[in-house]
Amino acid sequence: MNLPRKLIAEFIGTALLLATVVGSGIMGVALADGNDAVALLANAAATAGALYVLIVLFGPISGAHFNPAVTLAMRLRGELRNGETAAYIAVQIVAAIAGVLLAHAMFDLPLIQPGTHVRTGLPQWISEAVATFGLLLTILLGIRHRPTAVPALVASYIFAAYWFTASTSFANPAVTLARSLTETFAGIRPDDVLGFVLAQLVGMLAGCAVAHWLKPNDAGMSIARADERPTDFKPR
Repeated sequence: MNLPRKLIAEFIGTALLLATVVGSGIMGVALADGNDAVALLANAAATAGALYVLIVLFGPISGAHFNPAVTLAMRLRGELRNGETAAYIAVQIVAAIAGVLLAHAMFDLPLIQPGTHVRTGLPQWISEAVATFGLLLTILLGIRHRPTAVPALVASYIFAAYWFTASTSFANPAVTLARSLTETFAGIRPDDVLGFVLAQLVGMLAGCAVAHWLKPNDAGMSIARADERPTDFKPR
């Protein structure tokens, strides 16, 4: 399958994911009547549901990364070349920003509004490292042992990570950057983006290392072909 088709799938999937994250945050706050727990529940449920659908739809086309951390992990595994990796990440970043703008447009808000939600400090950085570490383990071990369950595994993990991490689990550098462009419930202050991204990269590297260490004796085992594992994360 050619690269342009993969990139289009990554663009659509990432944009819809961010529109879901930001849009559900806006709607959740509007309906929660000041109850942050209800708003967070709505945000987490909508994000998990969208992730499941998007991975099922776009996994067979692009691998459904929607996340530079996942793309870099696949590059480390030798599943992508350098040029493909750079193209994936560039498209994910642009698409994530487009998704935020789309959410703002749907709710008649200013398209660009720098985030004001302070998310910094060691607990937040540890949370992002843990969230990304768990996400990479979920993906890498999932495609090894239960490839057809990966969409449900990822969606379930992200739903849980919204609640057990202090940062509400961004776990995605493109998402983090894009969410610095919204003042809404899902936003992050631009000054805090770098700390989140660095923590996410640490978590990604740790997840890759542990997944490799846990590899069984059949070390040559890789992600299966599209006709065998239709929902895995291998770009095709």
